[in-house]
Amino acid sequence: MNHADPTTASPEDVERFTAMAESWWDPRGKFRPLHQINPVRMAYIRDHAALHFDRDPLATEPLAGLRLLDIGCGGGLLCEPLTRLGASVTGIDAGDKNLAVARIHADQSGLDIDYRHVLPEDLATVAGADFDIVLNMEVIEHVADVDVFLRASTALLKPGGIMFLSTINRTLKALALAKIGAEYILRWLPMGTHDWSRFVKPSELGRGLRPHGVNITDLTGMIYRPLADQWVLSPSDLDINYLAVAIKET
Repeated sequence: MNHADPTTASPEDVERFTAMAESWWDPRGKFRPLHQINPVRMAYIRDHAALHFDRDPLATEPLAGLRLLDIGCGGGLLCEPLTRLGASVTGIDAGDKNLAVARIHADQSGLDIDYRHVLPEDLATVAGADFDIVLNMEVIEHVADVDVFLRASTALLKPGGIMFLSTINRTLKALALAKIGAEYILRWLPMGTHDWSRFVKPSELGRGLRPHGVNITDLTGMIYRPLADQWVLSPSDLDINYLAVAIKET
């Protein structure tokens, strides 16, 4: 990688997810794991955002009037339900085919979502590109340079804004289950989807955010219950998948 011209896009990962783009909205297809965790992610985002902005999480549109950016939005699995919660949503992705699928599905659903084929470091240079809420969900483990990515994504967050992150911890348990188990044994994910060396520990995530005035205020694990075939939140188990809330200083 040329650090004189840093970028967050990993060409191999962009190509991998672009090749699967047509499967984004198939709940039994290659993105089945994302469809399964979506209700858990959505509840976490809704509840913490409502708390932060003093809203009623059970209101029809608790995010009304808030500008939200979904970085690495893929086919729009989070953008659409967040739009229905009232947010003004912008979704960006490095894969133009992913965005083509997202735009078609949003049109079919009658939703107005601003999808852009742009990297966060490029969007950060655009006037007015400051958001109340920024999402980095299941994306940081796929970027080429974590420091550049965090610098760019935090620059897009307004002072006092809230960021949500979801990624995989770099533990031996995660290697066994999230990498070997999910890809090679259970075949939940195509082989090669993840690189264990690029998983991020919560401490590393916090250390990467702090220089930009963004501090983690909550860490919650996300675990799979095989007997129920269901994902649930677990405040005490961060060993594999985990979610984080981070607030930008005013």
